[in-house]
Amino acid sequence: MTIRNPAWRNTVAAVLAAASSAVFTPPTALAAAPQVKTQAPGFYRTMLGDFEITVLSDGTIDLPVDKLLTNVKPGQVDKQLARAHLKSPLESSVNAFLINTGTKLVLVDTGAGSLFGPSVGKLQANLKAAGYQPEQIDDVVITHLHPDHLGGLTAGDKRAFPNAVLHVAKADSDFFLSADNLNKAPAEAKPGFQQATAAIAPYTAADKFKPFEGDTELVPGIKTLASPGHTPGHTLYAVESKGQKLVLWGDLMHVAAVQFPDPSATVQFDSDSKAAAAQRKKAYADAAKQGYWVGAAHLPFPGIGHIAAEGKGYVWFPANYTTQF
Repeated sequence: MTIRNPAWRNTVAAVLAAASSAVFTPPTALAAAPQVKTQAPGFYRTMLGDFEITVLSDGTIDLPVDKLLTNVKPGQVDKQLARAHLKSPLESSVNAFLINTGTKLVLVDTGAGSLFGPSVGKLQANLKAAGYQPEQIDDVVITHLHPDHLGGLTAGDKRAFPNAVLHVAKADSDFFLSADNLNKAPAEAKPGFQQATAAIAPYTAADKFKPFEGDTELVPGIKTLASPGHTPGHTLYAVESKGQKLVLWGDLMHVAAVQFPDPSATVQFDSDSKAAAAQRKKAYADAAKQGYWVGAAHLPFPGIGHIAAEGKGYVWFPANYTTQF
């Protein structure tokens, strides 16, 4: 097409120039999106036979594990952590486990609540994000009476789970609720006794505190397994449905990168480190031989998987992520 009118020719040239500019000139840059720096809601769900298991994150705690782990060779902790691309202080998960049997909702451990600062105390929020309310919990079972397992029992001075029966091994409640033991404890240990007493008191007052002894079935499909050492009444919980089994270890172990390859490694929190190491070796060997699921409070969230023997130690296989139920 030939444009003979100079005015139209100038107009068309201007339009083409503008179009060219629009096509080839980069747009004005927009402000970068802000970084969110939060994770998705902290729960993970899987099935165990007819039971639904929901792992709830209470958050994480930074632990100086190079100083806390004992019965290890000099430099061993740092070496094993580096092998796993980790270092001390180690960001350690605080996990709790909700078991829906179809007739009962049973919560194993309650996290740290308000006792360990802002990086934990998230269990209530994650319980609700998972679709449950605290009032729906029928039973709360505690692996042992350390603050990062019992801190979530209360909200202020009230029961955080108002309709739940609280179950604790009698050996632990006798030890931690004893005024004599509190008085004899060194100053740095006294808060642990006081926190246990404060957490359990509202349940006792409501006649909702039921200590147990030995190995017993608390509700159908959930049995206690005495495992003293970390504390006098430290307890594992065996969960079974339709031939499938999950054993919840509590604080049987703390640092996967170190204590799987070396089950002899202990931790300063143990009340009897020799007994704790013996219980760990026994539990590792049984889980590896039988091939059942295990879950632990301080394994990286969601903290469930399998173990297998490897050399003089063991190797950890975390659960494969699933969306299929």
